[in-house]
Amino acid sequence: MSMQHQISEGRFASFIERIGLPPTLFLGFVGLLFFMIGDGVESGYIAPYLADHGAGSDSRAAIVISVYGLMVTLGSWLSGALSETWGPRRVMWLGLAIWGVFEVLFLAVALGTENYVLMLICYGIRGLGYPLFAYGFLVWVLAASPARRLGSAVGWFYFAFTGGLPTLGSLLASGTEPIIGEYTTLWLSLGIVIAGGLLALIGLRGVSGGDRLAAESTTTGQSLVASIAIAFQNPRVGLGCVIRIINTAPQFGFLVFLPTIFSDELGFGTSGWLRLVFIVGASNIFANLIFGIVSDKIGWHRTLRIFGCLGCAVSSLLLYFLPQTFGAYWVAALCAALFGITLAGFTPISVLMSLMAPEKKGNAIAVLNLGAGAATFVGPLIVAVFLGLIGAGGVTIIFAALYVVAALCVHWLTLPPESQEIVEKGLSLSDLDVETHHVIDHHDIPPVPRSGAPQYSISKEPPQ
Repeated sequence: MSMQHQISEGRFASFIERIGLPPTLFLGFVGLLFFMIGDGVESGYIAPYLADHGAGSDSRAAIVISVYGLMVTLGSWLSGALSETWGPRRVMWLGLAIWGVFEVLFLAVALGTENYVLMLICYGIRGLGYPLFAYGFLVWVLAASPARRLGSAVGWFYFAFTGGLPTLGSLLASGTEPIIGEYTTLWLSLGIVIAGGLLALIGLRGVSGGDRLAAESTTTGQSLVASIAIAFQNPRVGLGCVIRIINTAPQFGFLVFLPTIFSDELGFGTSGWLRLVFIVGASNIFANLIFGIVSDKIGWHRTLRIFGCLGCAVSSLLLYFLPQTFGAYWVAALCAALFGITLAGFTPISVLMSLMAPEKKGNAIAVLNLGAGAATFVGPLIVAVFLGLIGAGGVTIIFAALYVVAALCVHWLTLPPESQEIVEKGLSLSDLDVETHHVIDHHDIPPVPRSGAPQYSISKEPPQ
């Protein structure tokens, strides 16, 4: 009996299903966690390490990191667009291969010779690797999980994703770096990534949702174009992208001016500020899981609006103004934890994006990922434009106002009839025939009673 079959049957399967994990995808989640741990090992020291081993200065190291970030954004978009025609399985294999090959070149050749140009090329291209692997798996999760449990499944995805990058990855590096050194630790991360990637892909053999998602007549070029055009052809998907930008734009904006305020003006020092950043991340990890499960019970729209949008509007104001008022570190720590928790309230946006375009779920996730990438520069741009005009407090109020706007926009994230049918019958998005847009009930599951899963309407906002 195979390991996958053992996991899919019996008492253990029943347990992991109760906690919101799709049993057939279990090894994929475990593999993702290890992959992201390996990817996150370098996050705490790669910039200064590059500066000391070939980049020559912090600014030149920052250029390498910036190129890497641009490639991560590109890979995030491609992961969804390519999953439509290639299937998430092939996209994940591509991501693993790119990460492994270009990490070897980066470590053995670029760092080995301290060649700055090769650092830019090898480390930059490697940036395509983790989003292709991780977000390819996200598309698989959205395609194969029962629709009524999508919130829980996505919550577990982000639990594994953020648990590895940067949390456990940085923790591992803090333990290995004093013993084996920074360079050997980077080689160790390569082994962890390969082990995690192979565990996921071998463990997911034969699991539905990993193959081509689009109609046979759709070419890869058409899918790439559609992954941009869908935001305009389906305004709900475009609106979801805007909400995703608003999700983390303030987070990246805060990183521009809060370090000075907390470190210098409030006297917490650099170490105190870094601990606050850790608190935001640590609280977010577990809240992703909790809100994923909660959203399946009380409704995805309600969770997104109340806990995500409005929750962040309140917590962002508290994060800035309460420490300014009381000046106590424990107050700042509580506010940081609350901000991290409410950021996780946006977890259902991935579910809604896939359900708003069930026949092009990969393209919808590509747009979502573009929104995530855009947030990394929208937030700092807002700070650059308004900080000198209205100060840090004024910028914080702008961020809070954006979250309120996002809460209003949730009203229009309605679902088409085929998605409603999938939810009501307890099916998954892979049960939709993308050629005819008809739902195929392979398991002859009767409709869920009206008192069961949250009901949705395309003519009005989902009932609360």
